[in-house]
Amino acid sequence: MPHLLIVDDDKDIRSLLTEFFQKHTHTVTVAEDGATMFAALEEHAIDLVILDVMLRGEDGFTLCQKLRARSRIPVIMLTAVTDYTDRVVGLEVGADDYVIKPFDQRELLARVKAVLRRTSEAAARPSPEETRPRLFFGKWCLDLARRELLSENDTLVFLTGGEFDLLLAFAERPRQILTRDQLLDARGLGYATYDAPYDRAVDVLVSRLRRKLEDDPKDPSIIRTIRNGGYMFTLKVTSR
Repeated sequence: MPHLLIVDDDKDIRSLLTEFFQKHTHTVTVAEDGATMFAALEEHAIDLVILDVMLRGEDGFTLCQKLRARSRIPVIMLTAVTDYTDRVVGLEVGADDYVIKPFDQRELLARVKAVLRRTSEAAARPSPEETRPRLFFGKWCLDLARRELLSENDTLVFLTGGEFDLLLAFAERPRQILTRDQLLDARGLGYATYDAPYDRAVDVLVSRLRRKLEDDPKDPSIIRTIRNGGYMFTLKVTSR
């Protein structure tokens, strides 16, 4: 049975979700803040975290970012905010999915199953780190094992988790037109579960990558916008 960790400072929501997921053959552990969340992660083999954004003390974004620094356990974030900017932040710090309150419990169950399925399928495939430890394009080197971008003089260029994942998606498919849906799916996000504001999440991340890669971000030549198509990564990519 999948073991879920539900992190929410609302006791009623914790109880409601615990009862619901237990009825659907999930093991459930609950936490009310960051301290109890990480204590639960140390004590149990958790398969997925359902993490509320608006927590007392450290918020869900901060906790997700800290979790990503030490683990790839999938995270579904819960929020009462409908602003797409919050969703972009959630993607950048490494969330696997996003559900807006109030939500239908059956929808949340479907999201949990979808994320767990993608995670298990990804684990069954050889990882890029195992097959291609470094990708080279132009004056750049993408180190997959360290999740780092290096310039030609080995200067480290800071990338957020979302920026790295999107750049990897481009580098794995050079000189191909990629739609926003394809880019979301390439990052393992399961674009079919998302709505229109997630298109903007890709646009924001592309803009940030351009500022770091392009000589002139206002006239990009590495990541080109294809009208009515999406984006294309124009550089030749080699691996070794």
